[in-house]
Amino acid sequence: MASTSSSQEAPAQDKRRRVDADPDAAAANPDRLITSADPEHPANLIPSLCAKFWTLGWVTGTGGGCSIRDGDLVYIAPSGVQKELMKNTDIYVLSLSAQRDPTFRQRTYLRSPPCYKPSQCTPLFLAAFTRRGAGCCIHTHSQWAVLVTLLLEQQQQQQQQQQQQGGAGGAGSGGSGSGSGGGGGGRNVFEINNLEQIKGFGRGPSKQGNLGYHDTLRIPVIENTPHEEDLTEYLEAAMEEFPDTYAVLVRRHGVYVWGDNVHKAKTQCESLDYLFQLAVEMRKLGISWISDIPRIAPDRP
Repeated sequence: MASTSSSQEAPAQDKRRRVDADPDAAAANPDRLITSADPEHPANLIPSLCAKFWTLGWVTGTGGGCSIRDGDLVYIAPSGVQKELMKNTDIYVLSLSAQRDPTFRQRTYLRSPPCYKPSQCTPLFLAAFTRRGAGCCIHTHSQWAVLVTLLLEQQQQQQQQQQQQGGAGGAGSGGSGSGSGGGGGGRNVFEINNLEQIKGFGRGPSKQGNLGYHDTLRIPVIENTPHEEDLTEYLEAAMEEFPDTYAVLVRRHGVYVWGDNVHKAKTQCESLDYLFQLAVEMRKLGISWISDIPRIAPDRP
């Protein structure tokens, strides 16, 4: 569902949506879609969020991006803009209901900035909105996210080498997953458990509550492609295979994270980056990402 404000602010937001969603008004003056004194307006919020993400190293060198859905309207950061310098006038706006191409490769915009190109991330953002009902989707080029995908790749290579050596010697290593720190899923899924920050993630779009301390967080990994929009079908396939996930890692590239609203997408992205960094440091110390520790207190709803 889309991002919501407090009950006191709801009438103003509803009024804004009615004005913004008027196609005739948008065609006559597209800039009205991105003009507001409200700091929570998506056209103002995306630049402020991207400036914060830049300080974290998530959107370096014009990479990465952010999109917010407000009802039927979708606000998208453009391609090629320095994210720490972005302005509300740089934002693209489209109507979901006005799109005719189900793949979102061909899109019509209600408002386009004159100096930029549409982001190649757009079809992936729209997949989060249409397939997950998300209100916000964030794409980062976090080094920690990239490193985690490389560690999973390395782990698989080491397991294959162990199997080959075991087969040649007749012993059979079995590929237990204990190489280079051990645990953490196969090449195509990042798994980690028994860490407090895991509680920052919901159990799934159709489930109540958040994950618990002892639960296992699973984030699928897809392979990178030369052109970002070509990732869309693989991201959608990962969504189908992992219906409870709020994120998808892209090997040697970064991560897409979404949430019901801006608050949830942002906090889940922050929690993930924390866990990715922790996972990299754990691997350096030979600590497994998956552990079996005793429960000293019962779970509570």
